[in-house]
Amino acid sequence: MDNETKKDLDLQHSHWEKHWDHSKNPQSFFESPSNAVKIAAKQFKKKGNTKVLELGGGLGRDTLYLAKQGFQVHVLEYTEKGVQTIRDKAKAAGLIDSIIVIQHDVRESLPFEKDYFDYCFSHMLYCMAFTNKELEFLSQEIKRVLKQSAINVYTVRNTKDSMFGTGTHKGGNMYEIQGFIINFFDEIMIKRLSKGFELLEINEFEEGELPKRLYSVTLKKI
Repeated sequence: MDNETKKDLDLQHSHWEKHWDHSKNPQSFFESPSNAVKIAAKQFKKKGNTKVLELGGGLGRDTLYLAKQGFQVHVLEYTEKGVQTIRDKAKAAGLIDSIIVIQHDVRESLPFEKDYFDYCFSHMLYCMAFTNKELEFLSQEIKRVLKQSAINVYTVRNTKDSMFGTGTHKGGNMYEIQGFIINFFDEIMIKRLSKGFELLEINEFEEGELPKRLYSVTLKKI
């Protein structure tokens, strides 16, 4: 990857800050939880534990859903606007004791001790502007903070998505589309990031108006 492309990836942080800041009503933006988090919550409940790490909380639509389902949620979000919005929503919903929000860039070490969480959940975080090396590092950091046999569920847009191959190519399966860099996954990448985990399942689903084509990946720490 050349220096210019790496610079473009690094600029995504400020791009997301501006995106959330210019939203007309961020309090109501994406208010409904994703179907992905509903399915994950059902799976988590079967095991009976409650401590969840959510990565890339955005404006908190899935964060609040997990807390309402009885989970204790630690959510990492790297935009200031996202962090403040999640805190405001948690307070308004009476869930402030169930949600801990931390502003953090997941390209850095996760700010938790090892073997801390029962579950990890992220919706379309992995397919953001990360290099393969950064994704491999993140995967191992998730493994570090999960307890033995804990579950990691993540979703990613895949190479069957109608937007794959459009926009400006940024290397590999990454394309910049309307200012946002998206990393489209194939099953080879999923298996590459499964080191230290048992790959339980890969499910394909659709979301939104395009619709987006995604994989939902379920891993168990071994």
